[in-house]
Amino acid sequence: MSETTSTQPVQPAPKKSHKSTIIIALMAVIIIVQGIKIFVLDPREEQRLIDEKTSTQQELDATVQRMMEIKSELDAKIAEVQKLGGDVSDLQKAKTELETELKRQKRATGKEIKALKDRVEGYELLLKTKDEEIEKLKSVNKELLSENRNLKSEKNQLGDSISQLSQSKEELATKVAIASELKAENVRILAVNDRGKERESPFKNRQLGKLKVEFNIAENNVAPIEGKKIMIRIIDENGQVIFDVARGSGTFIYNGKEEFYTASQEILFDNTKQKLTYLYEKGSDYASGSYTLEIYCDTYKMGSGQFVVK
Repeated sequence: MSETTSTQPVQPAPKKSHKSTIIIALMAVIIIVQGIKIFVLDPREEQRLIDEKTSTQQELDATVQRMMEIKSELDAKIAEVQKLGGDVSDLQKAKTELETELKRQKRATGKEIKALKDRVEGYELLLKTKDEEIEKLKSVNKELLSENRNLKSEKNQLGDSISQLSQSKEELATKVAIASELKAENVRILAVNDRGKERESPFKNRQLGKLKVEFNIAENNVAPIEGKKIMIRIIDENGQVIFDVARGSGTFIYNGKEEFYTASQEILFDNTKQKLTYLYEKGSDYASGSYTLEIYCDTYKMGSGQFVVK
């Protein structure tokens, strides 16, 4: 038997479209051109980008510089507000934030610059608000200063009045003290001999068994009724006080100095013009010459007299 071989006709491969080829070629060219633009810029485009970057950096630098100026202003405001007695907590907080911000690395981008400018505006607003607060504080302090000056003036006036009153009181007290001083009147100095006979000055030693001193205390309605110590001093021509502790002599203070007295008596002053008598026996002859008698009460002199011994 013979085999019959059947042969199928071969279909020809489809031909590519000429139009598609052209489109692909154009797209390849565009991609290549764009690639070239990426690596090789147009000189004008490159300059534009450089200028833009420079401008952005300058803007950033200016903003940072303003922030540094604001920091100095914050320091000044803090010092001024503290001096005026105001609250500086918000200023100190802003200063801390600003210092932290200045320490950060900045990028020269529009977004970064805008954020910094927003902060700057906030700080400037705070400074402006503090300027208004400072003016108010100055006004308040000025009023307080004026009030303090008025109070000080009133205090000085009151002090002057008190001082004048005190001075007047002291002057009055001095006048009263002087007015209340006792005075001796009708002073008599006599020599009494051994037989009790009395003689007036001048004396002889043989007539001077005892020296008798008598006087009245003048009436004084200012002086208080109280106990008094009345002292007499017999002083010779040389200024020496006749003094003998055994015969009742002693010392007292007069004009800030300790002085001797010859004899004394303790009395109750009763403003009755009472009469006092002293009998002093020297125990030895008196030197010839003039003698002074002084009468004292407490720390002042009441009166005086003189006698002569031949």
